[in-house]
Amino acid sequence: MHEFFRWIMNPLCQQVGQVKGDFSVRASGAKEPSIHQLRLYLTLSEELHFGRAAARSFITQPALSQQIRELEKRLGVGVVERTGRTVRLTDAGQALLPEARAAIGALDRLRRVADAQMRQASGRLVVGTMGAEASMKHTRSVLGLLQNRHPGITVQLVNLGFGDHLAALGQQEADVVFLRPPVTEDIELHHLATEPRVACLSADHPLVALPGLTMAQFSGVPVVDMPQQVPRLWWDFWAVDPRPDGSRVRYGPVVTDMESLLHTVAAGEAMCFLPAAAREYFPRPGVKYVAVADLAPSTSALAWLRVRRNEATVRAVRQAAQEATRRSFSGT
Repeated sequence: MHEFFRWIMNPLCQQVGQVKGDFSVRASGAKEPSIHQLRLYLTLSEELHFGRAAARSFITQPALSQQIRELEKRLGVGVVERTGRTVRLTDAGQALLPEARAAIGALDRLRRVADAQMRQASGRLVVGTMGAEASMKHTRSVLGLLQNRHPGITVQLVNLGFGDHLAALGQQEADVVFLRPPVTEDIELHHLATEPRVACLSADHPLVALPGLTMAQFSGVPVVDMPQQVPRLWWDFWAVDPRPDGSRVRYGPVVTDMESLLHTVAAGEAMCFLPAAAREYFPRPGVKYVAVADLAPSTSALAWLRVRRNEATVRAVRQAAQEATRRSFSGT
């Protein structure tokens, strides 16, 4: 379509060029920047250093410089000013930055959707799991039913961290995810199981020795925090923020996965609340799990993007989850 438009417009541009000098040459001969050049430009804008940007991009510094010069030529404006080894964005470079990010983001989304469609066509299902969800009885039941009913579907399991278990759905890097709610509004759920939550504390924390703990006793005790990309509504639930009395939580170090979480807790830097199954799946030296009388339970669920609910492989795993739930309730 783009080439067709250019084919239609070139004769008109040439006519206008007879009146306005070299306009026709510029219009018909201009080249669009490549996606590769835009990615290099974004990397350079973050590093503001050709050497570091080249290293991040796995190319040589002269090659990076050449690509940036070609980008400027294609755009018709300078985007960076070079002073020795340092770099700063020009006014034009600053103005173009959000547009470059938007272009790259749109292409990445296009690629993710195309990959998802390719998986659908090939019958491949990418299943994300977080923490110990892959080992849970309900997860094994759902995947077992799926394989029995749809032997042609190939299941690929991927383990996801705190920072990407919801993003993997939104970015279509996973078709479904076994997780612990809450979730954002664009995600649908099928409830699989409910279990208590417990407090995860360092073994020498004073609260470990006390009987009958309640949430009030955790006032002022720091809680591990999550990376910025984790939706706050999810971690607010798990951190119990705000507390029943309305007070806000004091946060400690940021953790990205279960191992860093448990290490931080064992070091006495912060605590957290986890599903009771953590006692079985994540025993660690220096960590104790204790019951809390008035702590709300947690649920396990199968999650998928609302807009993808009727895709063939997603529908198949949803139906398997529904059947697994029926069997669980009936005891069969």
